[in-house]
Amino acid sequence: MSLIYLLETSSIFFIASIFILGLLVGSFLNVVIHRLPLMMQREWAQQCHELIGTSEPETDELTLSKPRSRCPHCGHAITALENIPVISYLALKGRCKECKAPISKRYPLIELFTAVISAVVAWHFGFSIAVVGGLLLSWALLALTFIDVDHQLLPDSITLPLLWLGLSFNLFATYTDISSAVIGAIAGYLALWLVYHAFRLVTGKEGMGYG
Repeated sequence: MSLIYLLETSSIFFIASIFILGLLVGSFLNVVIHRLPLMMQREWAQQCHELIGTSEPETDELTLSKPRSRCPHCGHAITALENIPVISYLALKGRCKECKAPISKRYPLIELFTAVISAVVAWHFGFSIAVVGGLLLSWALLALTFIDVDHQLLPDSITLPLLWLGLSFNLFATYTDISSAVIGAIAGYLALWLVYHAFRLVTGKEGMGYG
């Protein structure tokens, strides 16, 4: 019996598999939520230095994959065994292995919440192409929500791909026909465009984006 056949014929196995996948994705989303705003701020600082013709202070490379995650208190590099979603947090009793400083409860909660949302999406759509789009949208919205809460930012690197992915999925009427999808994209963008310009007219400054 192939894995694809099992996923397609057993809803329990399919939903459980997506739940586990959601835990792993939730761990990655923790990295995105923490690092992406910092990467954006560094990019803006670099652009400012280029505009005024000054040299940018040297800093360590920061991407979504580098450097390895570390304890913010003692700098202890997190090992693979210490990075198993939810399980590692419980095994470590919510504290750093080296310095025993408390680890934020938000990390396992985001992992668990991502897993639950992913399982709900899997249950709703079943084994189909629609579940792929539903998962991608859910994961992106989770990252955007927490980044917005922390920094009041909605990164274009997440929002813009969602627009094109949504239209692409509906080329074959996955959720709706392509005409309705295009109209929805136009209406959604214009609504946010109007909010942006209305805010600027009322306050005289830019305080919102097109997110």
